[in-house]
Amino acid sequence: MVLLDPNNHTRKYPDQASKEIMERTIQFFENKGKIKLKNDDHAMVWYQDFLDYVKQEEIFYKLLTPTEYGKKDCRWDTWRNMEFNEILAFYGLHYWYTWQVTALGLGPIWMSKNEDVKRKAAQLLKEGGVFAFGLSEKEHGADIYSSEMLLKTVGDEKYEAIGSKYYIGNGNVASLVSIFGKTDTPTDPEDTKYGDYVFFVADTQHEKYECVRDLVAVQSYVAEYKLNDYPISNDEILSTGRDAWDCTLNTVNLCKYNLGWASIGICTHSFYEAINHAANRNLYGSWVTDFSHIRQLLVDAYTRLTAMKLFAMRAGDYMRSASLEDRRYILYNSLVKMKVTSEGEKVIDHLWDVIAARGFEAETYFSAATRDIRALPKLEGTVHVNMAQIIKFMPAYFFMPEDGPEVPTVDIPQHDAFMFNQGPTRGAGLIRFHDYRKTYKSISLPNLDIFKEQVQVFNQFMAEATPDDEQGSDLDFILNAGELFSLVVYGQLIIENAKKHDVGDSVLDQIFDFMVRDFSRYALQLHSKPSSTEKQQEILLKCIRKPNVDSDRFLKVWDEVYSLKGRYEMKQ
Repeated sequence: MVLLDPNNHTRKYPDQASKEIMERTIQFFENKGKIKLKNDDHAMVWYQDFLDYVKQEEIFYKLLTPTEYGKKDCRWDTWRNMEFNEILAFYGLHYWYTWQVTALGLGPIWMSKNEDVKRKAAQLLKEGGVFAFGLSEKEHGADIYSSEMLLKTVGDEKYEAIGSKYYIGNGNVASLVSIFGKTDTPTDPEDTKYGDYVFFVADTQHEKYECVRDLVAVQSYVAEYKLNDYPISNDEILSTGRDAWDCTLNTVNLCKYNLGWASIGICTHSFYEAINHAANRNLYGSWVTDFSHIRQLLVDAYTRLTAMKLFAMRAGDYMRSASLEDRRYILYNSLVKMKVTSEGEKVIDHLWDVIAARGFEAETYFSAATRDIRALPKLEGTVHVNMAQIIKFMPAYFFMPEDGPEVPTVDIPQHDAFMFNQGPTRGAGLIRFHDYRKTYKSISLPNLDIFKEQVQVFNQFMAEATPDDEQGSDLDFILNAGELFSLVVYGQLIIENAKKHDVGDSVLDQIFDFMVRDFSRYALQLHSKPSSTEKQQEILLKCIRKPNVDSDRFLKVWDEVYSLKGRYEMKQ
């Protein structure tokens, strides 16, 4: 089983320090207990106990500090960070959130050339500090072109920061906030597009830093803050011009990957609650798990969740293997952010139909999951923003494949240095991908073969009924085409990872059962768009297929699902 099970945490680790971090974190939450966990959530209690634990064990310091700035066990290791993401969200999104915004805040620091701030950040992490990422603004959201945070020149290498930022996690207590803004004097007057951008750091405890309010009524603190003539020197400046711009997007590219893992953690805990509830409830003389629709919902939830984790793990391999010559990870990361989080919403919806009214009850983990799962597709760029990025890769993915090095499972204990030296953010159209058809041809299963036929038809759609310029500028039309493209990439990495993690053929083919249904649904939606042509409609209708029906396969997967009854329940 690929799902996290805190009661049987048997994952192998390449080093003792990583094993201790994960096991002790699980134990911290299990010792806290479900009642205290839920009471703190309801009362919106600031999670100082968790931050004290992080400080005591030097958790963030070990997981988020590059090797050259920390001690022996310090490194930014995507393989172990993805599991830490999952564990935190398994117990509560707010614990994950303070970790996530710390990672975001550190991105511009580790990507900068300011060695003094880097050493300071490492020391603050060692002391238990958390960080924040000052990008969004109230009037502009994450539209960084329109940033109004101003760094005003007041003397020789002296400045004052004026402006406000909005929706900033940890904005109340962060040791340092990495802040994106503009200067009144461009650092490169010849660069009219990027010359006035700047990244600098500020201290939330400084008298010129005003934490205005908490914006969201939850356990986390999501701040609006103002800088009131906050003094800045070159010592606090991280990057300027094009470097500052690239740093913004590269930090988001690095950290939005974490959101998919938060969805995986939330869905896994919710799955255990749902199967335990249904398997122990008798209605009208039958166990709830004997009802056919309940079995279908649970099998769909289980296979969707398994697929989420298989894809996200495989995307991590491409992150860790990336270089300036191989940037395939940008597509896969966007899908972890966009597709995995959207799938998480579907999983919770399926489970909610199983757990029904019980899912509203305050004592359940599930009641928080229904609230929190909705946030993840909307953070670090909405689904639509990420889809717009994904669509750029369609021509190269389908029609310009190139041979490249095969990427193995990368679980070795190493610092992922390239993530902090990703290079310019331009040139996405030049990125090339290995041939997806070779991956799909490597295995034959009934539903997988139907899905291949659907993909072939979509390829025909792109080649013979290519959207015209008007359709290409219609985001509503092109987003649906992007959903179909996303499914092709999603399936490819799932296939690549299924054998590596001993996922049986029955589960894999059941995954492609829902993939066939999803492909049919998105094809029908695209077919139904007002601007779709007769030629496009004709081709898209061929995509609408029924999955292979195999009761033996379904029952085999159902037995695997039902075996999870009683597998995990959080201590009271």
